[in-house]
Amino acid sequence: MRIRPAGAHALLLDCSAPADVAQVALVDAWRAELWRRRERGELTAVEIVPAASTVLLDGLPDPTATAQLLSRWAPTVSAAVNDAEGAAERMRERESGEVVVPVVFDGPDLPAVAEHWGTDLPAVLRRLTGTPFRVAFCGFAPGFPYLTGLPAELALPRLATPRPRVPAGSVALAGPYAGIYPSASPGGWLLVGRTELVLFDVHADPPARLGPGTRVRMAAA
Repeated sequence: MRIRPAGAHALLLDCSAPADVAQVALVDAWRAELWRRRERGELTAVEIVPAASTVLLDGLPDPTATAQLLSRWAPTVSAAVNDAEGAAERMRERESGEVVVPVVFDGPDLPAVAEHWGTDLPAVLRRLTGTPFRVAFCGFAPGFPYLTGLPAELALPRLATPRPRVPAGSVALAGPYAGIYPSASPGGWLLVGRTELVLFDVHADPPARLGPGTRVRMAAA
């Protein structure tokens, strides 16, 4: 892991996973470790923000001292070795409970997903409703969750030409992730369904319904 300054009061942890460790799982292990350290009073940070390969710590009173602490800490990497779910089970005390997302599976790209996976539509739906997803991080748009849980061999390419407008609530797949569009926007992910669940509300606390660490299960509506 590399620790880099990011402004006057922030540090960026650049996580480089060993060959036998899934990078997204290693990032999540660091996120959970930092959350636990902050709750115990061992770390002072206003924000801990995970991404695909980094974790940002913002609002640090002394970034230099924090970097020295980080160099001595390490998450339990064994839980992240090809098993993000194993890490999740040990983090239950901090993570929110499972959120069931009702989905109408009528997306226009379902046939393409079935073709990529070498199966039929019922099998795609069984895979999506039977997978225990977790929010690795949020990005792209406020409240957009990047959900992990699908096997790496089922990673999907994005559309060659993005759609100019994807409706809010669209459930989609791209790369190793599943995601849900919180608002209408352009997008190049493969659309498999839609949900009425509100994912982002500026008046809620927290505004994002599905924050990092949240366990998610899709259910056919």
